[in-house]
Amino acid sequence: MLVLSGSSSISPQKRDLLLENVCKILPSVSSVDSVWIHLVKCTSNQAEAELGDTFSPVRKSLDLLLTYGDDITLKDTLTAISSPGENVVYVLPRIGSISPWSSKATDIAVICNLSTHVERIERGLAYMFTTSDHHNLSASEISAFSHHIHDRMTQAIHLSLSEVDLFSQHPPRSLRTVDITSSSTATIEDIFNKANSELGLALSADEIAYLVSAFMSGPNPINRNPTDAELFMFAQVNSEHCRHKIFNAKWTIDSTVQDLSLFQMIRNTERVISGHNTTISAYSDNAAVFEGHAAPRFSVSKHTGDPEHIYDFQTEEMHILIKVETHNHPTGVSPYPGAATGSGGEIRDEGAVGRGSKPKAGLAGFTTSNLLIPGFEQPWEEDYGKPAHIASALDIMLEAPIGASAFNNEFGRPALAGYFRTFCERVPVNGEDKESGRKEIRGYHKPIMIAGGYGNVRPVFAKKSAFSAGANLIVLGGPGMLIGLGGGAASSQVAGASSAELDFASVQRDNAEMQRRCQQVIDACVALGQEGNPIQSIHDVGAGGLSNALPELVHDSGLGATFEIRDVPVADSSMSPMEIWCNESQERYVLALDSKKCTIFERIAVRERCPFAIVGIATEKEELVVTDRLAGGDVIRLQMDMLFGKPPKMERKDVVRTWGGLPFDTTLSKYLHLPDHRSISAAADRVLRLPSVGSKSFLITIGDRTITGLVTRDQMVGPWQVPVADVAVTRSSYGFDTITGEAMAMGERTPVALVNPAASARMAVAESLTNLAAAHVGDIGGVKLSANWMCAASKEGEGTGMYEAVKAVGIELCPKLGIGIPVGKDSMSMSMKWREEGESKDVSSPLSLIVTAFGSVANVSATWTPMLQKDVGEPTVLVFLDIANGKQRMGGSAIAQVFREIGDQSPDVDDPAVLKAFFQACQRIKTEEPALVLAYHDRSDGGLFTTLAEMSFAGRMGVEVSLDALRNSMDPLAALFNEELGAVIQVRKSHLHRLMFVFIESGFPSTSIHTLGKVNESSSDQTFKVLHNSGYIFSSTRHELQQKWAETSFKIQELRDNPIAAKEEFALLADQSGGGLFFDLTFTPSPSLSLSGRPKVAILREQGVNGMTEMAWAFKAAGFDAIDVHMTDVLSGRVGLSAFRGLAACGGFSYGDVLGAGKGWAHSVLLNQRARKEFVDFFTRSDTFTLAVCNGCQFLSHLRGIIPGAQDWPDFKPNRSVRFEGRVCMVEVVDSETTKGSVFLREMVGSKLPVAVAHGEGRVSFSDAQHRDKFTARKLVGLRYVDFVGNPTELYPLNPNGSPEGITGVQTPDGRVLALMPHPNVLRPSKAIAGIHSL
Repeated sequence: MLVLSGSSSISPQKRDLLLENVCKILPSVSSVDSVWIHLVKCTSNQAEAELGDTFSPVRKSLDLLLTYGDDITLKDTLTAISSPGENVVYVLPRIGSISPWSSKATDIAVICNLSTHVERIERGLAYMFTTSDHHNLSASEISAFSHHIHDRMTQAIHLSLSEVDLFSQHPPRSLRTVDITSSSTATIEDIFNKANSELGLALSADEIAYLVSAFMSGPNPINRNPTDAELFMFAQVNSEHCRHKIFNAKWTIDSTVQDLSLFQMIRNTERVISGHNTTISAYSDNAAVFEGHAAPRFSVSKHTGDPEHIYDFQTEEMHILIKVETHNHPTGVSPYPGAATGSGGEIRDEGAVGRGSKPKAGLAGFTTSNLLIPGFEQPWEEDYGKPAHIASALDIMLEAPIGASAFNNEFGRPALAGYFRTFCERVPVNGEDKESGRKEIRGYHKPIMIAGGYGNVRPVFAKKSAFSAGANLIVLGGPGMLIGLGGGAASSQVAGASSAELDFASVQRDNAEMQRRCQQVIDACVALGQEGNPIQSIHDVGAGGLSNALPELVHDSGLGATFEIRDVPVADSSMSPMEIWCNESQERYVLALDSKKCTIFERIAVRERCPFAIVGIATEKEELVVTDRLAGGDVIRLQMDMLFGKPPKMERKDVVRTWGGLPFDTTLSKYLHLPDHRSISAAADRVLRLPSVGSKSFLITIGDRTITGLVTRDQMVGPWQVPVADVAVTRSSYGFDTITGEAMAMGERTPVALVNPAASARMAVAESLTNLAAAHVGDIGGVKLSANWMCAASKEGEGTGMYEAVKAVGIELCPKLGIGIPVGKDSMSMSMKWREEGESKDVSSPLSLIVTAFGSVANVSATWTPMLQKDVGEPTVLVFLDIANGKQRMGGSAIAQVFREIGDQSPDVDDPAVLKAFFQACQRIKTEEPALVLAYHDRSDGGLFTTLAEMSFAGRMGVEVSLDALRNSMDPLAALFNEELGAVIQVRKSHLHRLMFVFIESGFPSTSIHTLGKVNESSSDQTFKVLHNSGYIFSSTRHELQQKWAETSFKIQELRDNPIAAKEEFALLADQSGGGLFFDLTFTPSPSLSLSGRPKVAILREQGVNGMTEMAWAFKAAGFDAIDVHMTDVLSGRVGLSAFRGLAACGGFSYGDVLGAGKGWAHSVLLNQRARKEFVDFFTRSDTFTLAVCNGCQFLSHLRGIIPGAQDWPDFKPNRSVRFEGRVCMVEVVDSETTKGSVFLREMVGSKLPVAVAHGEGRVSFSDAQHRDKFTARKLVGLRYVDFVGNPTELYPLNPNGSPEGITGVQTPDGRVLALMPHPNVLRPSKAIAGIHSL
């Protein structure tokens, strides 16, 4: 084994944070540093000797690959690691496993002609510690802080490398059986109970009784010892997570048997829809499907006998699939991988609908207990403790959003919606206890992690096909590893009820780049059309792993199957048959293939470099058989009906309890000793800093919100990109004339459930609708909801609350609105129990319903935003639409929370007809009066005050409102901070009567429409004033309020990212210079060109690239033929570049950015003789052009040695902020002689315009000052970041990556090659960014 040191593995900011965390445990540690180490398994002793020679050609090639990143090591780090002493700690992948990094790095090495010397490359970390007293750290001391430096499920800590045999292959562990046939002392029930505990199966007493009957005592017993694989599979397939037993249970409440199950009440919403129901598929697939608009579907078209993969259009219905999942337990145990695999699993659900489908846009939401940010603890926060192995709320929010975003980013799905709430408080045990003071802690120690979204499915593939015996059963995707074992069962238990080891074992790990490859295979199959698609049915692999997915696949067609366990791909040779069958390794799908079309499928998978294996055959006999050719015998042999058909139906009993607390004191005199005129200000100071109210910027800018080029409304609004959008909207497909699309919006009011569970559920539905109303979705009957239910079902009274809430939505509210709920999920174990210093502790969440509303959009350009408009030619007014008819109930509100109350009366949907009238009026205006509404924002968390403030932030406009206009204005604090349903609309003063007419004619009460105030006419007057009884009771400025609103987000960024950059961004909120994003164009945009002969452009991609479709459309629209070219086509010789005039290298994450962004891709060209010649020949031709965007730019920068004139280009390294940046930034096309001759830029010279950026490694880096000066002197800068007045900038985030002089696009002297980090191919029209002005 060869060990080679690499670059720094940790940024200075993360290094400081790690030292701080280690010092809390071991104060004597004075410094810490870390570098990558690479461990190379050579093919032979001779190969190792050659690679050990630093001057050999193969070693130089290997060094080229393994040199990446920055060297920012501390002074003595490299010396200490090269001659390791006692305080060097090595973190390596677990012996016997193969990491995703290793798989990709080894792939690169093979492609780069190193396969004769390199069998495998693995990567680890070397940590160097110094101590103030110069003592050597002991193993026990290192163990105490080891959780800060390694992932205990996938990595191991070593104090020396001398005895580590990382590449050894351990023999597989054996299949185990549970002996129920020979014991004379223990009952069979006892034996099963013991196995239940040891294996973490989470089986109920009824299920154990069922197993006893099935194996020994029933009418047709199996009569043998069960294997551990059979028991584990049974537990996962029948877990609460997979079977939703509580939602299907029979309920008895206060001794009265209820007529309907929870699930029956949800299904009722679809059953009672009158008229045309747009639902195509509900409750029967991985996601629900409903009708979308017809649009030109743009994809690769591959015809028989045609060697080219050309992009083209085909008009068809763009049916919409929807899904929202939770991944609560894993996120609480291990936040980053828990949230990453939560998003990944939900994305797989979207890709595994019918016979293959395509994810399009995503969302992520989080609910946790109090953050308790060090130095920024808030008055309402209290530390209630937690189990040692469970992450804190702050750790969750520092890591989990990054995990969720990273997976979406790398897969290539924009995350466009979400929410964030914190809650943890002492509340009355029962409503009857509110006077006695007997309290319990309700909060989210077990967090909520929501992952969801929508996609599209072709009409012919919207439903799965029943397949026949003989069909090949396939596992597509990554190898199995010993991770995520028992996740379905673990998620079904009260957190803390299982051991820490079992909790960690149940968490999966992510590999988004592999999932991208899988999706490319699915897309290619779907593109073959109804007759050509080899996929007959498809399921994702999630909870329970293959033990759930493969049986489900065949069960859906009424078949059985025979599988061979050794045909399942694994990355850990030591795994037992049970571990292979039941692990929940991610990025896998199971498929049934037409046996006659397996060759087609294999050709597609090989082209995409996507692993797959035929693991079984479908059988007529409904029996599940898993064999083991290595050990002999059966791993599993069970009848399908034993697994799926007969486990006992659950019965639940509960009692009615009373809810709520003491009335909230709206004078605040109970909580503060302040004069009356200060109460509004004091309330605002707290409410604006509450996470559910404040800015979510830290959650949003870590995600790519522009990938696909189809996004027309994301979270960020206006020229200053303020995160206040009500709804997310995308286009159906590509095309300047395509105006149809899809929309989604979320709603949740979980603290309200502690006052009134049914009201909380109704308010969640209603809030999702008042948010969705901003989009042009048409009649409310076309809206579809996802309902995600969570509660601590075993806690007395919670089941009754859940029953009341589901009934309120499923039987009452949704049928009255005409809305169906075709999809959802439940998590019934939202409680955390542990012991601390001998005391039992329990934190249970409130009943939590998270609703996501989806709709098919008639016109994406008609979407409203909260941004106040100026320069509209006349004064404007703010109109308040009060859906609550003047009620001002304070229960469960943000203001109650920040003063540590829960309240006694909560907001509610008192009249569904008024809510429906409001929604229909909003839609009618979009059709009949599209110019009527200037700005729109609903009332929600933080009340009317926050609604108005956020509109002010988005438009940087001041407002003046009078509470005297309200029907009930006696209590100004209640009027401003109640969270009843409503919305504020900005309208021209002359259009006020027309607005009122449409709402009144639609059935909205005239007495609930109030002209609240005005927008200040001058944009320089950004005062925010509130009047009551004709006098001012509150006065502030936009920037003062916005800094309070953004402070919590800033504090998290300061901890998580580069703190200096975070401070720069926060300071910009008060900067009044410039007008935000703007257009200053020196050219007139032309929608499309018609070129004679349509020259061919190679849309080049490598595994992990995800930005090719929008690139292809851009070239198609510009008059070219866009041809899909995978690097496998070039490397194999199937495709040469001589036939192309243009080359476009696309954005994404080639090889998951292993070895540095774009580097593996580049070296697959540089170190492969055939590919290198193709690219050299292409670049030297004078009749070609090359465009490279983002990852393509990074790729081309590493090819500069073979591109004429590019030898002085810089490298692109990790962003200054040390994280991924998803932004819209201003760029300037630099005025120079080179640019004036550019194929791409010559008619745009001097233009300044906003462009999307989405990258983690975009910082321009020169080797030294001389290199930089030479580059500049040759005038090779094509584009640079500028500020809001048009000057080059290095200020964050106007310059998102810290590039010197704002450089972000480089070119060759002849103008034929342009490489840039921003994404011009996803540039959205100014309407999408809402309100961006032109100079």
